[in-house]
Amino acid sequence: MRISDEDYLWFAGRALDGMAAILAELGDDRANRRPPLPGANTPYAIVTHCLGVLEFWAGSLVAGRAVERDRDAEFTASGPVSVLAERVAAAKDQLRADLTVAEPAEPLRAPAPAKYADTPAGRSQGGALQHVYEELAQHHGQLELTRDILR
Repeated sequence: MRISDEDYLWFAGRALDGMAAILAELGDDRANRRPPLPGANTPYAIVTHCLGVLEFWAGSLVAGRAVERDRDAEFTASGPVSVLAERVAAAKDQLRADLTVAEPAEPLRAPAPAKYADTPAGRSQGGALQHVYEELAQHHGQLELTRDILR
């Protein structure tokens, strides 16, 4: 079974658009605020992390683009919501371009992180793309809960 690029982009875009809407609703102050929970991240950091996931998994491992990622920095990122919303829009465009070279049944174009090497996410481009969606969906839900706490 293979999902079409358009269908995949619809699902991924829905998660990304939902995250951007939450950021806009929260505004700069609340989007950069941590909820009072142990280990919680700001909404800004959650979305920044999702963009890092897209760049690394879809950009590097699937499309073969050279990507430099500082995963730790994703969780301390802060800034204006408008800038991050522009990055979300650009990431959606980049994902569309990355899918044009994806070969779902083929191995990754770069090594997966060790903890994923023996999983479907680490064995094929299609598995990596499924992992991207998994991350977007779970973090969209996390962001909804974070928004509710911050309101």
